[in-house]
Amino acid sequence: MNELEKRQKQRIALSAYFLLSGICFSTWASRIPTIKDNFNLDEDTLGNLLMVMPASAVIGIPLSGWLVSKFDNRIPLQIASFTFLLSLLFIGFAPSIWWIVFALVVFSVSLRVINIAINTQSIAIQEKFEKKIVGTFHGIWSIGGILGVLFSTIMIKFKISIEWHLLLVAVFGILMILFAFPYLLKNDKARSGNGFRLGKPSKYISLLGLIVFFAAICEGGMYDWNGVYFKEVVKEEVFTYGYLLFMVCMTISRLTIDKMMEKFGMQKLYILGSFLIMTGVAMAVVFPYFWTALIGFCMVGFGVSGLYPMTFILSGKAKKYSVGIVISIVSTYSTVGMFLGPPIIGYLAHAFGLQRAFITFIIGGFMFIPLSKMVFDHLKNRD
Repeated sequence: MNELEKRQKQRIALSAYFLLSGICFSTWASRIPTIKDNFNLDEDTLGNLLMVMPASAVIGIPLSGWLVSKFDNRIPLQIASFTFLLSLLFIGFAPSIWWIVFALVVFSVSLRVINIAINTQSIAIQEKFEKKIVGTFHGIWSIGGILGVLFSTIMIKFKISIEWHLLLVAVFGILMILFAFPYLLKNDKARSGNGFRLGKPSKYISLLGLIVFFAAICEGGMYDWNGVYFKEVVKEEVFTYGYLLFMVCMTISRLTIDKMMEKFGMQKLYILGSFLIMTGVAMAVVFPYFWTALIGFCMVGFGVSGLYPMTFILSGKAKKYSVGIVISIVSTYSTVGMFLGPPIIGYLAHAFGLQRAFITFIIGGFMFIPLSKMVFDHLKNRD
């Protein structure tokens, strides 16, 4: 096998893990309204359930940092992928809310390890290509999200039980990772810069972390509350339509984000994303009807699409640690935002109504303007 074939197979294998992560996460998110109904949860209680994930993700902070500094990350990636799939399956068969809590702990910790591993590998594989490809990996994650929510829509429309639904997804996922694992990038472990120590990160890393924190609040909130919003505010019976279109728009944008970065530059794209998120959420809140909410969520999908790939690319410019460690630190902010945002929306919805709670996303969307400016000012001053 020549070098060209080898790197192409590594790219395809890693793409499979991005795809699977998107499928499984959107499968979980699209079934949240089902779990809410099955266990008769109100918004406040659902918020408490979703809070399990940020709490358990804290366990994954030292674990993921230690794994990327000590091991070839394809090994923890494969182990975490198995536990990720098994925990998703267990969510479907859980006999009580406490068993779902247990499954979500495993789901959350596994997802964190997966995210660190696949993003670290994506930066390493990027070095083998002249053109930018990191955005495409995130686009593939979004394709997985579309496939997951599309399959969920079919399951819901034909009234297939959540047990059979999640069993099919888990079996498919296990087969996928068994076939892809042998082709992953090997020995992806930095020889220096891995001396991870708890402490205050640099200003640059903190700014990148805050960007993905607010990106996670906006994106995670859309994943977990989009379906509930369409069901309870828009009053749409097939409540996954908004989620599906959100994922389609995010995917279209992510598959072109590499070219967009080269043409317009990242700083302008951060500002554009901010305006699209604020405008889209405002449209869905002020006009909570099928088409206006659908268009609004599409705008949010376009707006959030570039935030992660651009920020992970900027992580490679940090000086203090290796890329794997920087991504681990930055992803800590993302993990907290992704799983802290949804329960906060639940508490606000319980107090003020879900429609008003969505204003939180407008505030989050605004934050990308000042934060991105500080990041690029820092890079200019450093150079």
